[in-house]
Amino acid sequence: MSTRRAFRFGLLAGAAILLGGCASFSPDGGLSSVQAISYSELGKDVVKIGDDQAALTAKARVDQLLRKPLTADAAVQVALLNNRGLQAAFNELGIAEAQMVAASLPPNPTFGISKLSGRFELEIERQIAGSLFALVTLPARAEIAGDRFRAAQLRTAEAVLKLAADTRRQYYRAVAANVQAGFFQQAKASSDAASELLKRLGESGGVNKIDQAREFAFEAELTVQLAQARQQQRQERERLVRQLGLWGDELKFRLPETLPALPRLQSAKAIEAEALRKRIDIQIARADLDALAKSLGLTQATRFVNDVDLLGRRTYDRGRVINDHGHVEREASRSRTLELEIEIPIYDFGQSKVVLAEQTYMQAANRLAEKAVNARSEAREAYTSYRANHDITRQYQNNVLPLRKIIQDQSLLQYSGMLNDVTDLIADARSRILSNVAAINARRDFWIAHTDFKHALIGGGSAGGGATVTAAAGDGDAGGGH
Repeated sequence: MSTRRAFRFGLLAGAAILLGGCASFSPDGGLSSVQAISYSELGKDVVKIGDDQAALTAKARVDQLLRKPLTADAAVQVALLNNRGLQAAFNELGIAEAQMVAASLPPNPTFGISKLSGRFELEIERQIAGSLFALVTLPARAEIAGDRFRAAQLRTAEAVLKLAADTRRQYYRAVAANVQAGFFQQAKASSDAASELLKRLGESGGVNKIDQAREFAFEAELTVQLAQARQQQRQERERLVRQLGLWGDELKFRLPETLPALPRLQSAKAIEAEALRKRIDIQIARADLDALAKSLGLTQATRFVNDVDLLGRRTYDRGRVINDHGHVEREASRSRTLELEIEIPIYDFGQSKVVLAEQTYMQAANRLAEKAVNARSEAREAYTSYRANHDITRQYQNNVLPLRKIIQDQSLLQYSGMLNDVTDLIADARSRILSNVAAINARRDFWIAHTDFKHALIGGGSAGGGATVTAAAGDGDAGGGH
């Protein structure tokens, strides 16, 4: 075998090896790991809608879930199937996979051809150029690209977990707004009946005008509070609609009339270790750090060379000359040249590249350490809030509301027996309204704190809890009762 043929055979063999090691597109766009995390942590399915059949299947599943009053779990599943922002995150994952595949391919050669002609001469030059530097570093760069794609998968899983938590929080807010509006409606009906009775008694002289005015003012306040509650009900429902990605006939979905009952209190065993082991944001930071470590190693290995280009050129010259006999003769020649171009950083010997890589790595390492510290604190804080809201809600449920009912019942009996006036009756009714509103808000805040606690162990990020019970009680003039 000639040297030229052996050289060509070596090039072909090398190209075959490189192409054989190239990454390829996965059938599901890299979504399998995201689906595994979603099912493991949420017990829910996620689907990338890439064609009409997938869209119809998801639509049928959503329609089935919307036929019954929504539970929190059903709302999360609808959001995971129907939220277009999540589908955009899946598209982003597909883009990351395309970038990974592109990074695993050998560098594209550059072809060029030029022609120079004159009256007596013709020169044709063909050339091919390629980066040897990119070719030699291809395996390392492909490995780094694969690590970055795996980090992109974790980021997509983080988007899934975040959407699930946000949907749960908004679901509880929407249901609580429904409960408050219903409670206001009942209080308004009772107040209307009492106002009508006082009006008739006032006409017959049985009640003085100041007592009538107090009752009418109380009824007017309840009218305003009911209007505010209905406005809040509509706002919270629309916010839930946006999380679920619903429109058209899908907006007719129903919510339950009450918030779920309190579950059994969970223990706080090893929550810090569980957060460090399972939180997606920490896994992402670790993956980024690993990719940067490999990138730093590549930078160290190539610090003295920025680029190496191999240029192959083939030239064809043809001209005409006059010989000794006065005749014109044609002359042609062919030549091949091979050029190697090396870019060397002679001013800093690659030191700036190395320092940049080292500082980028240390930055990522410090951020990972910060996340680890914060994860422990956030897990403890989320559990503290969960536990406190559980105790507060149970206190309202077991003590405050029963006592408020006893007080109002006794106040009504004393008023009927003419032992007190309408002022005491209205004051007791108003106090019971405040307590009922605070109890509804306390149960809402408990379920939001429950969601925050779960998310702090798996999803990370800031909590999205609502107003505290104290604040809700302080705004009790927007509440209702009877």
